[in-house]
Amino acid sequence: MRISKLFGKTRREIPAEADTTSHQLLLKAGMIHQIAAGVYAYLPLAWRSLRKIENIIREEMNEAGGQEMMMPALQPLELWQETGRDQAFGKNLFTFSDRRDRQLTLGPTHEEVATKIASSTIQSYRDLPMMIYHIQTKFRDELRPRAGLVRVREFTMKDLYSFDIDEEGLDISYNKMLRAYQNIYNRCGLPALLIEADSGAIGGKDSNEFMVIHESGEDEVIYCPHCKYAANAEKAQSIKDKIENGKPLPIEEIATPGMSSIEQVASFLKVPHSQTLKAVFYSADGEFTFVVIRGDIEVNETKLKNVIGCTELRLATETETAAAGITTGFASPIGLNGIKTIADDSITTSTNLIAGGNKADTHLKNVNYPRDFQADIITDIALARAGESCPKCQGKLLSETGIEVGHIFKLGTFLSQKLGAMFIDPEGNSQPIFMGSYGIGIGRLLAALIENSHDDKGIIWPMSVTPYQVHLCPLYRDNSNIEEMAENIYNDLKSQEIEVIFDDRNESPGVKFNDADLLGIPLRITISPRTLEKNSVEVKWRTEKKAHLIPLEGLTVKVKELISRSLSELSNPV
Repeated sequence: MRISKLFGKTRREIPAEADTTSHQLLLKAGMIHQIAAGVYAYLPLAWRSLRKIENIIREEMNEAGGQEMMMPALQPLELWQETGRDQAFGKNLFTFSDRRDRQLTLGPTHEEVATKIASSTIQSYRDLPMMIYHIQTKFRDELRPRAGLVRVREFTMKDLYSFDIDEEGLDISYNKMLRAYQNIYNRCGLPALLIEADSGAIGGKDSNEFMVIHESGEDEVIYCPHCKYAANAEKAQSIKDKIENGKPLPIEEIATPGMSSIEQVASFLKVPHSQTLKAVFYSADGEFTFVVIRGDIEVNETKLKNVIGCTELRLATETETAAAGITTGFASPIGLNGIKTIADDSITTSTNLIAGGNKADTHLKNVNYPRDFQADIITDIALARAGESCPKCQGKLLSETGIEVGHIFKLGTFLSQKLGAMFIDPEGNSQPIFMGSYGIGIGRLLAALIENSHDDKGIIWPMSVTPYQVHLCPLYRDNSNIEEMAENIYNDLKSQEIEVIFDDRNESPGVKFNDADLLGIPLRITISPRTLEKNSVEVKWRTEKKAHLIPLEGLTVKVKELISRSLSELSNPV
């Protein structure tokens, strides 16, 4: 490809709307063009990289036993209503009606469609196990698209679905995909950390995310550097410190005029936040719910939602709280009747706590569980925090932000039961199919690669996913010898199926070198009067400062060797 003919131009300025490095560099390099908020066109250079990522994914899916197909982006909304996931996805679903008033959605994922197809295709245990996948456009009406390709409203995703006869078979399929994903990230030159995750709107039993640790990420990762335990903040657990304040003492009522917050009460009584009980009020699918947690700990609303099993969870309004007879700022579970109460397990390892007195300007000292109150459910509903102890090895947890680059789920049978995806077992009985779901966002993976691999000059592409392998950069093209030599080298490289982009413009060396660094092609070949005097060219890796002279004779063979060596370093199957 000649740069003079390339569709897409480099830019010198940093676009004001770009808030992450990958977004800035993709725009500056002329690789993407924004059409609307969260909607992008991929220009030729980015498209070449995306296709390479797709091919790596396709090869690993095929190797693991997946069969590629194509499912429609347009889906009947009734499928989502059958599973109840229209409520789980909520306003993220793009929904509309056709001319016959049939409700449709633009698919944000394809579990429903894949399950429906399986229900008519899989009949016997002899048809299992089975894996199908496709690479298709997805649509999600994100409230706040951000970070370029990291969070968008239209994107390309590879999603694979596994079908098995039982949990043991699902575990086998799940582990196959786990290894395939690790191979994909290795081949793309991307360090992805496997972490425990919440299944969210996708649903199912267990799930794991693959996360690239980076400051531009929007997900918090809690991890242990000692035993490698890692989970996202929605899922992470920790060992909470025991707060023992001696043997349980009798309850004592105390006046706390105007002291309605944990901070005010703790300061007034000169006790740490950990010696208080916090009351938080929620509406869970319309039911008023009283939540109790130690005062120094925050409620993890994802854990709480999973414990309750509700579709919609939100903080209760003042009107709802008053209707429940709650005195805001002075509430506790003591004497509470007829209201669902959920408590964090931190209350079971603490004594003599301060709690609300259930009337204005009053608190209670020396509150103890279970002596003084009961809860309908006691479990972990706390946000884990850096500095707390690891649940696996008791080491100290750390926290980083990351970019999610893949998510895999054990769906189990909840979708197959709802959509009638059954099989006949060896005894002739009808059984629900055990399913798994496995997704990778292609554009987000591209963005994560750039976030992880760049410098202050531009992108640094791994050889496996670079738009082109070689950047041919002749200087002073008005020199007829350089012009002729550049054309010969360009044609020789192409004849050997080496992917080369040729800067055939009449620009200064500074402009050409700046653009070469910005585009980030791994290997740059420079031709100049100085190199021709030595019958050589300069070959420079994008990752290195120093260039090397290589003789013109045998240049193409040498370049092929360098490319092959670079690719082999990225091919380490798990």
